Amino acid sequence: MPDRSIEFGKFGAQGIKGHEAVARQLDTLAGFIATPITARRGLLARLHYLTRSDHARAAAREAGLTVTDRTLKAWLGGKRAPSRCNLARIEDAYRTVRRKNVARYLLGRLNRAGRGTRVEFHPLDQSQVSRPQQRVVGYRTLNVRHWDAVVRAWADHDDGALDRAWFDDITIELGSDYGAYEYVTNIGFAA
Repeated sequence: MPDRSIEFGKFGAQGIKGHEAVARQLDTLAGFIATPITARRGLLARLHYLTRSDHARAAAREAGLTVTDRTLKAWLGGKRAPSRCNLARIEDAYRTVRRKNVARYLLGRLNRAGRGTRVEFHPLDQSQVSRPQQRVVGYRTLNVRHWDAVVRAWADHDDGALDRAWFDDITIELGSDYGAYEYVTNIGFAA
């Protein structure tokens, strides 16, 4: 199993793991808040998202935001500002809750009632590799019909499961040269 380039980049090739590119694309589709958390507006938007209902508060607590209601009220009112550590917890909780909330919606968009979504595989960058070591790897497309395992792993922040789901279930459909797409410059799809 090519799984896995033991010394990736030894000759100058550049790229990222395919599952990381997929996670980036899914994050883009999820539509996270663009304003940074260090800005007051970004902080308030995240806090409102995490505290708008009892269900949202429970999900935020489950995701690791374990401050008291009094502290949350002080942050929302501007009476106190969260520490750096708490800012990181707020951001992590927000991303976790947002991923869980949009996972079912994204799954429906990507599966499209069995029609699937066309995925573009942009090969790794070999511009810095000397000619004799370069490998012929071209741009490929594939229609992916079953996104369940990929979206579930992405929503759970499970990189190992996302890697297995992407590489073993999706990339293998490319045929005998599927190992050449373990590392890519980009994975593109729009749903």
